[in-house]
Amino acid sequence: MGVALEQFFIFVGLLACLVYLVKCVRFSKCIFLHFWKVLPRSFLKSMGQWAVITGAGDGIGKAYSFELARQGLNVVLISRTLKKLQAIAAEIECTTGSSVKIIQADFTKDNIYEHIREKLEGLEIGILVNNVGMLPNLLPSHFLDTPDEIQSLIHCNITSVVKMTQLILKRMESRRKGLILNISSGVALFPWPLYSTYSASKAFVCTFSKALQAEYKRKGIIIQVLTPYAVSTPMTKYLNTNMVTKTADEFVKESLNYVMIGDETCGCLIHEILNLGKKNLKTLGRLGTRKRKCLLREGGRGVGGAS
Repeated sequence: MGVALEQFFIFVGLLACLVYLVKCVRFSKCIFLHFWKVLPRSFLKSMGQWAVITGAGDGIGKAYSFELARQGLNVVLISRTLKKLQAIAAEIECTTGSSVKIIQADFTKDNIYEHIREKLEGLEIGILVNNVGMLPNLLPSHFLDTPDEIQSLIHCNITSVVKMTQLILKRMESRRKGLILNISSGVALFPWPLYSTYSASKAFVCTFSKALQAEYKRKGIIIQVLTPYAVSTPMTKYLNTNMVTKTADEFVKESLNYVMIGDETCGCLIHEILNLGKKNLKTLGRLGTRKRKCLLREGGRGVGGAS
């Protein structure tokens, strides 16, 4: 039994080394792309004439709208508040010269997609940013103490991603090119007690995105999920920015460097470092638990044999 246990730990150790090697290669790519932008400026524009951004009225969605317009794309802004959309559209047109269309829609409802489809008719859409989302409670709280907005959260965080992707992916498939960026969150990567519904809804976005990328990668379509940690936006009550907490503009500009890195990215180097540290701690914790269980079983058998 002792030899078998030793072989088991050798196997686990080799497997862990392989996993860390893959992570190191990917992390090295992130470091390289952080300091050297290799994506041609024309790449995003080559996807198509128009980019569609949901939740474009504030924060990350607004930042994507401006940055993609600066990259030469025309943009469709979709959000709930018409006045915000009109003001952002006017500013984008004035500062970038790109054409802008606005669609007023409340993503906490599920009867809006036929209206959106009609408004998008005839546009060559090369990029979709599924950004819209809601956080029911900024401060940590137990599930039963959070606002009773479960259906609204599901529509906003989950249904919006599925339905918007369904609308636009068909056109991308026929053109055999396109880019879909689904904005998830770092809280999707592990179960987060006290943010249970938000964490679970964003975990759906991760799984859905990776599955779709596996399905459509060979058809020339890039589907990537982004899992940022702290970004200062209205939803996070404008957290104070620092080395870890990025402004929306900083996050968006850096995240666009990583569109070719794979099906999942945190979107910026410092968040990749945080994520790597969390994953390593979790892996070490699991290995430690397995080792303790094996030693306990071995010890139990030893006691049994002695008796």
